[in-house]
Amino acid sequence: MLLDGKVCIITGAASARGLGKATARAMADHGARVVVLDLDGAAAEAAAADIGPDHLGLACDVTDRAPCEAAAARVLERYGRIDALFNNAGITQPLKVMDIAPADYDAVLNVSLRGTLQMSQAVIPAMRARGTGSIICMSSVSAERGGGIFGGPHYSAAKAGVLGLARAMARELAPDGIRVNSVAPGMIQTDITGGKLTDAMKVKILEGVPMGRLGEASDVAGVCVFLASDLAAYVTGATIDVNGGSHIH
Repeated sequence: MLLDGKVCIITGAASARGLGKATARAMADHGARVVVLDLDGAAAEAAAADIGPDHLGLACDVTDRAPCEAAAARVLERYGRIDALFNNAGITQPLKVMDIAPADYDAVLNVSLRGTLQMSQAVIPAMRARGTGSIICMSSVSAERGGGIFGGPHYSAAKAGVLGLARAMARELAPDGIRVNSVAPGMIQTDITGGKLTDAMKVKILEGVPMGRLGEASDVAGVCVFLASDLAAYVTGATIDVNGGSHIH
């Protein structure tokens, strides 16, 4: 199995049809012990239990550095190692540029961008100590093409910031044996999009997807498993597009 014996942390992973939980399940299927982090501690515990035995669910607000450090410490106490981190936690708001209030801007950037930095900071010392590790950062096609279907300009800015942060961390941390990469999904059917995606919208979106279908959470999960595994041992600073060809560049 690709992740046999590895310990993998996934933030924002309690949602039943979310990318985080799908990735947690895929990593567990490949032999990893997974740690589900979420704002809702009870939901995180339930998600971990649903995936199977010997997994861990913890409450963690990635916008606050102290809970990030506490979660990393708890993982090390239980498992003794941290092999991979998937910075998946994020929020989106369908706002136009003139409708973005300071509180909206802060909310979106704090979760996606500050959260990615702070959770990475929490696990880097343990990875450095072992001379190995993989950090996977969730970006979006909207960061590359300037907007998407649901996210406003501040969401695009946050996800573009994630790309820059991940590349800078990849360059700095490579001598420590830590790889840092990003995943940039296109339209993926999840809990976030499910209630907002009408049939008419699907038809319009599919016109721009050469592969002729919307993405599934498993499509992103498979890429994350690869990036966390030794198959990607010489991959760092990369952005992997998962969009069915809707944005080829």
